[in-house]
Amino acid sequence: MKRPQPSRGAPASVAPAAFATDIDAFIAFLDLERGLSPHTRENYQRDLDQASAFLERGGAKGWREATAAQAGAWIQSLGRGKFAAASQARKLTALRVFARFLVSENLRPDDFTAMLSGPKLARRLPGTLTAGEVARLLAAPTGGDPRSLRDRAMLELFYSSGLRVSELAGLSLQQVDLENGFLRVFGKGSKERVIPVGRRAVDAISAYVASGRPHLVKPRTGSQLFLNNRGAALSRVMLWMIVRKYARRAGLARKVKPHALRHSFATHLLSGGADLRAIQDMLGHASISTTQIYTAVEPQRLLNQHARFHPRNKEK
Repeated sequence: MKRPQPSRGAPASVAPAAFATDIDAFIAFLDLERGLSPHTRENYQRDLDQASAFLERGGAKGWREATAAQAGAWIQSLGRGKFAAASQARKLTALRVFARFLVSENLRPDDFTAMLSGPKLARRLPGTLTAGEVARLLAAPTGGDPRSLRDRAMLELFYSSGLRVSELAGLSLQQVDLENGFLRVFGKGSKERVIPVGRRAVDAISAYVASGRPHLVKPRTGSQLFLNNRGAALSRVMLWMIVRKYARRAGLARKVKPHALRHSFATHLLSGGADLRAIQDMLGHASISTTQIYTAVEPQRLLNQHARFHPRNKEK
């Protein structure tokens, strides 16, 4: 069998030879058929390379001979190797998706991962800001210089749209319709979604595009919306630094990460009565179960407030 070519410049699998061909075919499938991001494909390939090395040491001569017991032993070894529960769960997911691929391609008659179980993950509530904290953060960029106009527009759009950091960093002028108040974005899996943009964000972006962005444009600048001093798109690291800078300026005691604005966007919409399905669409979640975590944020906040302030909860 001819070994598939790695997709879009991705490195070939470094798994043992008997395992590598099927992994390369799977990664090409994720690229061409599923449209997954390079980061996700690299994680899947790394996890499968690691699994195949373990399976070979256990006596398997390829994926078509691997057993559920051998795969289970690998998962157990991850816990002994002090991998975090989230990392173990991700690696098991990669193996499960791969096993289903093998069955669909008639490379195996059975799903050898069907009976495997992973670690239980604690349900973590996303960190959010209060409406007052968001207001202070958005008011922190002052002045009419290009960078202040850019940062004000960026923060307003972040909170107004709930974009992921990578989506905000890669946003182009063509994706934003200021006249009609919405933007189009391609998220995970190259899925397009349309997101409304609030009036304050539209006003801030309009001011930046008219009076700020032209001063940041350089000869090789493309159509990116938010530019750095060199005329290139802002990086994810730079976005993180900008949010941290204005969180400090706003006097916020907690450490504020960019994703907190996405979480705050969803939480505040839900608190205001927005439909969970609509929030799912705006966030670009593939499953409603991912969005449902926000339904626990407000009740948890009430419980915390009750525990903190009710007189019968205070120590004598």
